[in-house]
Amino acid sequence: MAEVVNLAVTGMTCMGCAGSVKTALEEVDGVEAVEVTIAPGKAVVTTGADVSRSILISAVMASGFGIEGETSSDSGYNWSDGAVWKQSAHNTKWCLIGCSIGDFGTIAAFQFVFTDSGWSTMSIMMLAMINGLLTSIALETAILSKQMGLFEGFKVAIGMSFISMIAMESAMNITDYLMTGGAMLTWWAIPIMLFVGFITPWPYNYWRLKKFGQACH
Repeated sequence: MAEVVNLAVTGMTCMGCAGSVKTALEEVDGVEAVEVTIAPGKAVVTTGADVSRSILISAVMASGFGIEGETSSDSGYNWSDGAVWKQSAHNTKWCLIGCSIGDFGTIAAFQFVFTDSGWSTMSIMMLAMINGLLTSIALETAILSKQMGLFEGFKVAIGMSFISMIAMESAMNITDYLMTGGAMLTWWAIPIMLFVGFITPWPYNYWRLKKFGQACH
């Protein structure tokens, strides 16, 4: 269900300022529409239900403008925003699902099907990481295509944070190697790999969402 958030924006003096605020808010994941006026300084934002007001405030302040009644100490960057932690966890979860499909699928294929392939452990892990990135992008494209069409969904998915996905893939495969000694899936190692893969990029995803209003997923 869509929600409307009204923000009293300070510091805007021209249409260029209004355009900067509008662009900053439109780049926040989950924002559906933005209207900005200079006199009075106001932004009316239509969002999905899971977009917090604090994320919108952070996006405006990151673009160089202020919010009436808010100060940088109140709404600037910090590590204590529960709503952002919750949303970044949700985003990280979808990244993890997408990456795990390709990553675990590749390792399983070499472990149970192509057992005599001759590929080294490092080669299998590198291929698993690449396939994990591809399946994550494919999953996000499928999700986003329901909102914005296939082509636009793919453009957004391909432009999402590779830092987060690479950190996730690296963490999972390093954990696998340290625990099993090779590219192997075992019932006791998989939950640990998923846990490490989740928590490794989560703080970065929080920072990116809190400071810039941009999600990893």
